[in-house]
Amino acid sequence: MKTAILFVLMLLVLVIPHEWGHMTVARWCGVKIKEFSVGMGPLIFKKQKGDTQYSLRLLPLGGYCAMEGEEEAVDSPTSYSGKTNLQKIAILLAGVTMNVIIAIVAVTIALCISGVVCNTLDSVQEGSPAYEAGLRAGDTIVEINGVKTGSWEKVVEGISAYDGGEPLEVTYERDGERTTTAVTPEYSEEYGSYMVGIVAGTTRDFWTCVKLGPSTTWELNRSLIEGFRMLFTGKVKRDEIAGPVGLVKIVGTASDYGLASYLTLLAIVSLNLAIFNLIPIPGLDGGKIFFILLKILSGGRINDDMEYKATVIGMAVLLTLFALITINDVMNLFG
Repeated sequence: MKTAILFVLMLLVLVIPHEWGHMTVARWCGVKIKEFSVGMGPLIFKKQKGDTQYSLRLLPLGGYCAMEGEEEAVDSPTSYSGKTNLQKIAILLAGVTMNVIIAIVAVTIALCISGVVCNTLDSVQEGSPAYEAGLRAGDTIVEINGVKTGSWEKVVEGISAYDGGEPLEVTYERDGERTTTAVTPEYSEEYGSYMVGIVAGTTRDFWTCVKLGPSTTWELNRSLIEGFRMLFTGKVKRDEIAGPVGLVKIVGTASDYGLASYLTLLAIVSLNLAIFNLIPIPGLDGGKIFFILLKILSGGRINDDMEYKATVIGMAVLLTLFALITINDVMNLFG
């Protein structure tokens, strides 16, 4: 039951802001919103507010923002079809943008919970070069050879730059006082690099986590893009692909490891949706943007009727893909 609730909650967190992004930018552009729906399928609840019907539907597997003139050309100043190409692209990109923002927020909160490695030392190995030089747990390394080390990555870079020559000039801070000492790294055959015998500590400082949120999200995004590349080149095995059914199981596993793990998964799924939505398949936001650009480049030879037919085909392909992935999930679920 817990897993099902967390799964539905994840879908709502992903869908509502995505569609809200479309609706907000569309309204800024003067487009009439006919319906804003959370969920798909049979209607459970609805409320009319102005020109917009707000709906709650039975299946929490998505949602939509129905705009006037979205499916067919409407001769009205409040229709989507009557807006400029730039306005249409802005409306379409708004949903993806919200998915990216959701990912950044989720990653930042996860970092605040789990902590991030920092340049304050958690421990110093007795007898190591750092220990012999006077470094102790709780010291904060602020400079190596005159280069500021405001993060653990900078500390690692400073030590990695050692070439076996002169000792490193390490400046550390303890109880508000700074001290500079000479540290001569020792080469480790096991790790194939120079080591000084220190272990990074962690910090949950809010502003540090806020600063690292976007860059950590970007690294996640790079990994996901590489995953999509491998998927389309056939380097991903069938049992490594998960759809909605498989995601339920993954949500359950992630939640067992705590809130930080669940939020990281939320960020990954949100970025996945953003990347997938930008694929130029008719029916997706990326497909709609692709057709807008085609219409511009073709000088109007590509018309709305062609786009509609392509969208029907694209949706059929997407539904088929969804069905195949779901079948694959079920097969993996039962071994």
